[in-house]
Amino acid sequence: MSLIKEFTKGIIKENPVLVLALGLCPTLAVSTTIVNGIGMGIAATFVLVCSNMVISLIKNLVPNRIRIPIFITVIATFVTIVKLAMAAYFPALSKSLGIFIPLIVVNCIILGRAEGFASKHGVLKSFIDGLGMGVGFTMILVILGTCREILGSGTILGHPLFGEHFKPALLMILPPGGFFSIGILIALSNLLQKRLE
Repeated sequence: MSLIKEFTKGIIKENPVLVLALGLCPTLAVSTTIVNGIGMGIAATFVLVCSNMVISLIKNLVPNRIRIPIFITVIATFVTIVKLAMAAYFPALSKSLGIFIPLIVVNCIILGRAEGFASKHGVLKSFIDGLGMGVGFTMILVILGTCREILGSGTILGHPLFGEHFKPALLMILPPGGFFSIGILIALSNLLQKRLE
């Protein structure tokens, strides 16, 4: 498979959220605003890319029976870097994302790519795979964050869009709004996939 196909599969054909239905917990929890979506997406992409590369490098040195604990340790290292950097440079975003940054350690997208891809392929392919999956994840977070922020708060990036008489649909920034939004996106994605085939 070419590197371009390897990259784009995470965005379209094997999108972690819309197709593989992975990482739904942070997707639904943090996608209430665009800023949260971008922050979580960049954090997860960094961890995905770095952990994929390291796991690909050490795959032949790791005994089979302890590979999962070692993969989790590698992922936790990069999550700690992200958590500390975010707390230092973006404290408001770090506070907003809260527990979902440390929970990247057990995010099934990252562990799944480590186990299912990086442990079986070379460094370059693992880098491209991590980047593609991260971009696909970030794209969905931003789309959901945009829709939910506009409909649920009447703002975009914190700036009011409508006049003072606009009544936001508060349901959209609550958990049911997240489920409703992701359901519509998955349905649209399935429809698009069928049309493309």
